[in-house]
Amino acid sequence: MQRPQLEHVIRAAAGITGATEIVVIGSQAVLGQFPNAPADLLVSIEADVFTFRGPADADLIEGSIGEGSPFHQTFGYYAHGVAEETAVLPKGWKDRLVMLRNANTGNGCALCLEVHDLAVAKLAAGREKDFEYVAGLLRHKLANASLIESRLHQSPLAGEKLAWAVAKLQRLAPA
Repeated sequence: MQRPQLEHVIRAAAGITGATEIVVIGSQAVLGQFPNAPADLLVSIEADVFTFRGPADADLIEGSIGEGSPFHQTFGYYAHGVAEETAVLPKGWKDRLVMLRNANTGNGCALCLEVHDLAVAKLAAGREKDFEYVAGLLRHKLANASLIESRLHQSPLAGEKLAWAVAKLQRLAPA
């Protein structure tokens, strides 16, 4: 997904829900901070989004512009309506959201995860594709391993899960 496609998803999600703020928490959140992010970070055709208004908006988004919808079939990308609790995020993440608002987002404003908070969410999710994503952020120097580690310690992860995420990050970080 490229930046204009994310802007389209935001415009559509705002139009469907009536919400003016659409939070982007998946991999495509990188486009808020890095509009021309490297192609290997933009392979997903979905944007994970929610509003702060409540779970009904996620259902509207999923049903209207979600996977398999006419929107998806027409444009080749879609929104995945999720909940705020979908991602494990560090304290203060809301204060670091990156705003994306322009003529292409219509009445909507995307609030995209800051890249280090995004990396925390990816490490906590623990899937191979998420590790590859974090490795890409580090390889392209879009994120700093020390800051990611600091944010991991500010997340709800604890004990073995935290130690595992930190160890994985250290293995992913370039020497």
